[in-house]
Amino acid sequence: MKVVVIGGGIVGLSSAYYLHKAGHAVTVLDKSDISDNCSYGNAGYVCPSHFVPLATPGIVKQGLKWMWNSRSPFYVQPRLDAGLIDWGMKFMRSAKPDKVAAAAVPLRDIAILSKHMYESWTQDPGLAFAYEQKGLLEIFQTEKGEAHAHHVVEQAHQLGLTDTALLTAAELQALEPQTAILAKGAVWFRCDAHLYPNKLMQQLYQYLVNNGVQFGINQAVTGFGYTNKRLTEVKTTSHSYAADTVVLAAGSWSRELAKAMQVQLPLVAGRGYSVTLENSPYQLNHPAVLIEGRVALTPMDGNKIRFGGTMEITSHKTPPRYARVQGILDAVKRYFPAFDVTMPSPEQIWYGYRPCSADGLPYIGRTKRWENAVIATGHSMLGLSLGAGTGKLVSEIVGETRTSMDIAPFNPDRFS
Repeated sequence: MKVVVIGGGIVGLSSAYYLHKAGHAVTVLDKSDISDNCSYGNAGYVCPSHFVPLATPGIVKQGLKWMWNSRSPFYVQPRLDAGLIDWGMKFMRSAKPDKVAAAAVPLRDIAILSKHMYESWTQDPGLAFAYEQKGLLEIFQTEKGEAHAHHVVEQAHQLGLTDTALLTAAELQALEPQTAILAKGAVWFRCDAHLYPNKLMQQLYQYLVNNGVQFGINQAVTGFGYTNKRLTEVKTTSHSYAADTVVLAAGSWSRELAKAMQVQLPLVAGRGYSVTLENSPYQLNHPAVLIEGRVALTPMDGNKIRFGGTMEITSHKTPPRYARVQGILDAVKRYFPAFDVTMPSPEQIWYGYRPCSADGLPYIGRTKRWENAVIATGHSMLGLSLGAGTGKLVSEIVGETRTSMDIAPFNPDRFS
């Protein structure tokens, strides 16, 4: 079967990996050279611990409070955009306690599946991407953060993530003896792992090329050919590709491409920033999330540390707001006083766009509009974490075999 995958991020490449292994002839299309998309600059977490979706009670109110703070970790750019307004209304309806509770199980299940897939990749001699399982620390400084931590540990245990523990300040410090930490304690999710995204993406791309997967890079998709309820052709700026099946995995650009496919997909771009220190003078043993600061820190590939954060709901055309990077570094300093990281120059700052669904769950599955189209996008901040598992599910959906988990919660048509 000829399968055309639109999108060269981790979800697109993972889909290509499993589709190729299933015997399909795969072509991956991307509007860029796929050397610096959102799958490169993220925190590198593979995290079953992240079972709480973006759309949570209170996030809308908090977002309004942060609206005029140039260094805030969450921001929605006001603009007259029908897609944004539609997404915003659906997002607010999704930010309810019952919907958040219902999302926890499918997010846990796809994260565990994805982790198993990454672990299997480490056995492949063509893939070596600094995968480590040291767990993830969620560090808190306030009484409110501590109360939240107790609740999260209870939730984790109820979900079967029993290797989750609440640490005192002394226990936390014992895990990181090389630097002082200003905190009341932390949650330690021992189930989590991390990797170096840059190595993963480069090696996965080369692996696919070496194994016969075709690539059409620097080719923006401009339209589709179809007959009745089947897509037959994917058109780009320079070529046309015949297709038996089309997989839409174009990240934050998926909404516009879905519209060209006559599919309505509530999705917006959420920009994030990161800074990576090569040969870092500062040392950490474990990846960490700063709860009140809403910043992620990850030791990577032996000698690097990456600081990342912010969720900036904005247009792809809006210039980067580098003041938000200073907000990330300021937050790090509040927890790790010895970390004197100066504001880097713009060329040393990475930013990318996460595809944010309206309820924090990804869109994975067939759409009723087409018999041979599969959607795989909307992973918000969990694209890397859920990437390998999503690719496995896409291959199973295309092959019409039993999926590795229940994908009903990810139905792309659930807002229709």
